[in-house]
Amino acid sequence: MKTARIAILEDDMLIREHLIGIVTSAPEYDLAGTAATIASARDLLVRKRPDLFLVDIGLPDGSGIDFIGFAKKHGGTKVLMITGFGDRETVVRAIEAGADGYLLKDSSPATILDGIAATLDGGAPLSPAAATFLLERMQGERLLGERLSSLDPGNPDAAPLTPREIELLQLFARGMSYKEAARALEISPLTVGNHVKSIYRKLAVHSRGEAVYAAVRKGQLKLD
Repeated sequence: MKTARIAILEDDMLIREHLIGIVTSAPEYDLAGTAATIASARDLLVRKRPDLFLVDIGLPDGSGIDFIGFAKKHGGTKVLMITGFGDRETVVRAIEAGADGYLLKDSSPATILDGIAATLDGGAPLSPAAATFLLERMQGERLLGERLSSLDPGNPDAAPLTPREIELLQLFARGMSYKEAARALEISPLTVGNHVKSIYRKLAVHSRGEAVYAAVRKGQLKLD
């Protein structure tokens, strides 16, 4: 029987050893290697091409979420997050970045093994909290869509969004605040506010979430 190659990205030595023990306890899995930083994980992925990477989020050289895109672009390695971060924002960011599953570190060994198997089989294992957050997100998007469908479509002769307005909406879609967006674009928060007013007027909306949704629907914004 063909074995699957599993790699681990975890900086905490004790937790890393715990995950190694779980992986090596199953005869159907081979340990492809371990890494404690994103940089070393990238090197490991390129050299070994594992089938699945177990990935932590809080790492010495950045967020494990940033590693997801690299894994997908280099061989399509599946990524199962195994982390202590269980808050709503982190869960949603990880799934939106392309994580194939999301489990917490305090999950039992059996749950983690089941999660590995499900991920390799094309499933999306989620901790109960992660599943709840994503369900809430889906319900919120549905309600937002219903609200937007009843909105005035706005002036059909209104000018399209400018490149800077589109750039600003992309930052909002990533969860940035006015101040964070201002720093990223190297403009003042006041200028951001002026751009937002223009965006709201053109799209006939009243919030950042509605603006992002409406811009995507109108084909003026593409999310990464």
